[in-house]
Amino acid sequence: MNQTMQTHFANLQASDKELQYEAYNQIMTEINGKVDWAYDVWDQMMEDLSHSDNHRRSRAAQFLSGLAKSDPQNRMLEDFPAIWEVTRDEKFVTARHTLQSIWKIALSGKELRDKVMKSFTDRFINGIDEKNYTLIRFDIIQGLRNLYDETKDQEVKDVALELIEKEVNPKYKKKYAAVWKNA
Repeated sequence: MNQTMQTHFANLQASDKELQYEAYNQIMTEINGKVDWAYDVWDQMMEDLSHSDNHRRSRAAQFLSGLAKSDPQNRMLEDFPAIWEVTRDEKFVTARHTLQSIWKIALSGKELRDKVMKSFTDRFINGIDEKNYTLIRFDIIQGLRNLYDETKDQEVKDVALELIEKEVNPKYKKKYAAVWKNA
C-alpha cells in the first residue's frame, strides 16, 4: 500500500472529524476500482466489524464491501456472514450504512452475487418484525437497483420486482417501485 493510502487509513483515527471524513471519502473513491492493497487492511477491517466504536464497524463493513472486487483469494466467501451481521447492528445508522453498501460484494462473482441476493430476499420477506423494516426494505430494493445498474442482470431486476409485489402497503409498494422506474 502506498504512503498516501496508509495516511488515509491512519487519519480515520484522527481526533479531527473533518480529517476523518476526508480520509473516508478518499478510501471510498479508491475502492470503487480494484486495488492491490486489499489484504494489507483486510484483517484489521474484519476485526473492526465488532469494534466497540460504531463508526469503525460501519467503515469496516463499507470498506470490505468495496474491497470484495479486489479479493482474488475469495476470502469474502467466508467473511460475508460477519459483514451481513453488521446489517443488524444495534446502532441503526451503522446497520443502514452497511446495508446500503453490501450490494457491492455481489459484483465479485456469481457465488457472492447469489449470497447477497439470497440474504436480501430473506431479509425482505422475513424482516417485517424488525424496527424500521420499511427503511430496510427500501435499502434492499435500492441495493438491487444499484446491482442491476452495474450488471444489467435481468435476474436481479426480476427478484426486485417480485419483492416489491410482496409489499402489501400501497404507500411503500409505490415508494419501492419508484426505485425501479426507468429500469
